[in-house]
Amino acid sequence: MQKKSSKGDKVSQKLSERDICTKFITPAIQQAGWDIQTQVREEVSFTNGRIIVRGKLHSRGERKRADYILYYKSNIPIAIIEAKDNSHTIGAGMQQALNYAEILDIPFAFSSNGEGFLMHDRTGHTETIEQSLSPDNFPSPQNLWQRYCQWKGIESEQAKSTIEMPYYDDGSGRTPRYYQANAINNTIAAVARGQQRVLLVMATGTGKTYTAFQIIWRLWKSGAKKRILFLADRNILVDQTKNNDFKPFGPAMTKISKRQIDKAYEIYLSLYQAVTGNEEDKNIYKQFSPDFFDLIVVDECHRGSAAEDSAWREVLEYFGNATHVGLTATPKETKDISSITYFGEPVYSYTLKQGIEDGFLAPYKVVRIDIDKDIQGWRPTAGQVDKKGQVIEDRIYNQSDMDKTLVLEKRTQLVAQKITEFLRETDPYAKTIVFCDDIDHAERMRQALVNLNPERIKENRKYVMRITGDENEGKAELDNFINPEERYPVIATTSKLMTTGVDAQTCKLVVLDQHIKSMTEFKQIIGRGTRINEDYGKYWFTIMDFKKATELFADKDFDGEPVVIFEPDGGQSPVPPDDIEDPTSPPGEKPDVTIDGEEEKTGRVKYVVGDVAVHVVAQRVQYYGPEGKLITESIRDYTRNKVQKDYQSLDDFLKTWTSAERKAALIQEFESHGILLDALAEEVGKDFDPFDLVCHVAFDQPPLTRKERAEQVKKRNYFAKYGLQAKQVLEALLDKYADTGVENIEDIKILSIDPFKSMGSELELIKAFGGKPAYLQAIKELEQQLYA
Repeated sequence: MQKKSSKGDKVSQKLSERDICTKFITPAIQQAGWDIQTQVREEVSFTNGRIIVRGKLHSRGERKRADYILYYKSNIPIAIIEAKDNSHTIGAGMQQALNYAEILDIPFAFSSNGEGFLMHDRTGHTETIEQSLSPDNFPSPQNLWQRYCQWKGIESEQAKSTIEMPYYDDGSGRTPRYYQANAINNTIAAVARGQQRVLLVMATGTGKTYTAFQIIWRLWKSGAKKRILFLADRNILVDQTKNNDFKPFGPAMTKISKRQIDKAYEIYLSLYQAVTGNEEDKNIYKQFSPDFFDLIVVDECHRGSAAEDSAWREVLEYFGNATHVGLTATPKETKDISSITYFGEPVYSYTLKQGIEDGFLAPYKVVRIDIDKDIQGWRPTAGQVDKKGQVIEDRIYNQSDMDKTLVLEKRTQLVAQKITEFLRETDPYAKTIVFCDDIDHAERMRQALVNLNPERIKENRKYVMRITGDENEGKAELDNFINPEERYPVIATTSKLMTTGVDAQTCKLVVLDQHIKSMTEFKQIIGRGTRINEDYGKYWFTIMDFKKATELFADKDFDGEPVVIFEPDGGQSPVPPDDIEDPTSPPGEKPDVTIDGEEEKTGRVKYVVGDVAVHVVAQRVQYYGPEGKLITESIRDYTRNKVQKDYQSLDDFLKTWTSAERKAALIQEFESHGILLDALAEEVGKDFDPFDLVCHVAFDQPPLTRKERAEQVKKRNYFAKYGLQAKQVLEALLDKYADTGVENIEDIKILSIDPFKSMGSELELIKAFGGKPAYLQAIKELEQQLYA
């Protein structure tokens, strides 16, 4: 007979976490009235696992996984349970449960080891925040739902039915990601309790339009909002929205175009310029009555809708009784424009940093190139004229002038050369966006790139295209550029047209040869590369910066992950950062003319000089790091500090390395802790094992190459105790180690490839050692010999 515990409700034997879930937690939940099929999900992964870039390879970090999530309705997560085996206390999982509850915006967190539950109430509506519950007293769905509604401020039955309305389901199994669900549910709750101005902040590439669709769908289907206007500022945004995410609205939806109004629809999509104008007869939105729309959703609301004098503001004020929802990746906060002043504090924010950490957005590395005339400046000789015959004003011209008041043609050529070199060495067909200062600059860059890539142009003249707002042929290629299935165009030169709303999923190179004026614009441009497309091998991207725009990474307002600086030339000093350029125009400069999102300077003298030589004076690669602060040390110093933080001494490190069952797992752990082994190998030497790289850099030990380690083992006559076939296998494994490293020799599948498969089948080779356990032991001993 099994001995009962003193509680009498469970056996005292050691039970696994899964046993605890199956035998105790699930029955308790079910007994409390929860429907296991529709209201309970177990082992729910809600992140994708951060992408870790390893040279040209990548891997995924661990996903965040909740043991149980309980739902009142399929779209309303209401409680989370973290389970532990019965060697833990009842509350051992609470801190992890609270961490996940905070991320998932869930009010009730539970921890259990099978003996009962510890419950934490995050609503702030109870005197006792945490209390222990017996298995028989787990709360019912209705109990937690009432408390949830109180937490969200939902009182009326109409409001409750609004937030209970399910998502649109297309039958494919697609459901909102956790942060999209948070954004949708918080917006629906705000509208349901009567909030008239709502702001959502979501990083570029996180699916704002899909989120907007689900918000509108649920409010429309529940009857809370009957007529809805979706406003955007780019034609391509409206068309993308209508043809993709909003397609399920079908015949209830129309796009306002040609300044014609049809009041028979319920969902209206419009470019704001299509309903407004400088002349009163062009303000066709006034053909609708002020109370026609119940809801107005403003996409990219940082682009002017919150400005007092903008056309969007006129539309919003006219439909002042409607609920206004603003969507943006970058709320604009200046002395003249404020998204927050108009819409209020965001009901939910999801940042670039969070998106990268969760594995939903692509990480990046930065190649920063400094050009001599940008840094040191250039001064014309007395009376020097440019190519147009204009006398060049006598002063020192530097980076702030380049391509604005001064065009050095050889500088354009050098930038184009660096872009071409990068693509040739990586992937000549990697989608690339080159951000230039204006349309003229974008055209000059197009010409330079065309002349540097004659073979590619011969394959297809659209290899390089200028895609700017003033020219229809280029704009017509925008759809092909963003279509992953279309190879051409490969390189797009632009200035403003592609900064927002262009869903370039496969863009792998973003080139910054533009003076970035603001943090808002910087985030939007970086966002062109942050989308992931696994089907086309897009997991990360590169930023090539010629105008110090990436110094904005160090700005306190930048919410993306910072970088680690790697200096290829060991003695090279980092370029000191300049102050961020003032976003206000210089006094007396005439305003810009905007052509479909493109800026052309109308009151500016621009000198064009063709015979001034330019050179690269500094080139650095900045690696994407896992910490939340800017690291400005060399890759050696960075590695040394990271390793010495985890290992107090060389002995500590050696003990950990020696005792590790699999060295590959330890190497992955190094990388997950931010030790950039590939970057280190580039600097120290690619022939060294991770073991030698770490010992050399962190503890000043002389390194041995993999080949040297393998040769040492062979000299010891260590293989004499094995039979002929086993000896052949071990010698071949040593050769493999010398070529590719320790990770590969630990994988038993290596026996199925050359040269091993010519020695015998995988089963035969393992038998030569006396079976699988003996083979694995031989590998372990081989590693001991390698690192002796």
